Amino acid sequence: MPVGLRRGTVTAVTERHDDLVRLEVDGIPCVTYPRLTGPVEVGDDVVVNIQARELELGSGGFDILVVNLTRGLGLEPEPGAHVIAWPYSPGQLATVFAEEEEIELPAGLAGVPVVCCGLHSQIAPVCAALEGLRVVYVQLAGGALPVSLSDTVRTLRDRRLLELAIAVAPCVDADVACVTTASGLVTASARGADVIVCGIGPGIIGTGTPLGHGGLAVVEAANAASALGGTSILVPRVSHADTRDRHRGLSHHTRSALRLCLGEVLIAWPDGLEPPDDVDVRQVDVDDWRDACAGLRLQHMGRGPEEDPWFFAAAFAAGRLARSLV
Repeated sequence: MPVGLRRGTVTAVTERHDDLVRLEVDGIPCVTYPRLTGPVEVGDDVVVNIQARELELGSGGFDILVVNLTRGLGLEPEPGAHVIAWPYSPGQLATVFAEEEEIELPAGLAGVPVVCCGLHSQIAPVCAALEGLRVVYVQLAGGALPVSLSDTVRTLRDRRLLELAIAVAPCVDADVACVTTASGLVTASARGADVIVCGIGPGIIGTGTPLGHGGLAVVEAANAASALGGTSILVPRVSHADTRDRHRGLSHHTRSALRLCLGEVLIAWPDGLEPPDDVDVRQVDVDDWRDACAGLRLQHMGRGPEEDPWFFAAAFAAGRLARSLV
């Protein structure tokens, strides 16, 4: 399928951060990543990718700026970069990877807890339970690829609930880039992580099939963590929002991931919610989860803490379990 592009003019800039700009192109919402495509101003002549919005995908609703014809041509690559991210694609760019830097990476994780989130909306409550610890976030493929798209990550950093963000290829635009999940984990450990939180970016690549969704990225993280001597904690996806919800109780997505995990995986379960009778879980007190998460972005499939409290409480339980292992 060809890439859907159109040319237009920037008509408004609605929100500006160092790593993300929200704007309008001919009145249509758009986002751009200035560290990748350069600065942008009203009146600039740009080319945008319209495909997600045109197809009305759940992760769409806005266009993506591909190139700024006014001030984004001939941009210099990152100093010292000579390895390509998104190789052999129209968006390939030279990036400095942590594996090339002159730091000695540890051979393993020495028991460091690795919390594996199958959805980006689980990351905030996990990190809320880890306040006061040095937490490093490792973004995996399976959702949005630019780490800078995440307002959740930005908020967590502002609240000092997150110290460092690592992008595992093909993810990009974080503090640090790594080629593989395994090197992302040991890099996080080398940078002093007390706890490593892994997850996919906003949105999810999903086909509605047990093995065809981006949340299975947690399997690679859990297996790598186990092989490297870390402690793998899988965040359960649960819901009590609606008796018709196919994710009610322990989701089939979590069950699919557990089928593929090769090493020992811990699953935290919030006290007060009936645990599954066919999966071993560790029950965790989460009575204070709402207070700990106050002010954070909590929303999943259009539902917040009032509509689906157990979804967020379960993620908080995973963070609290990780905290108990530090």
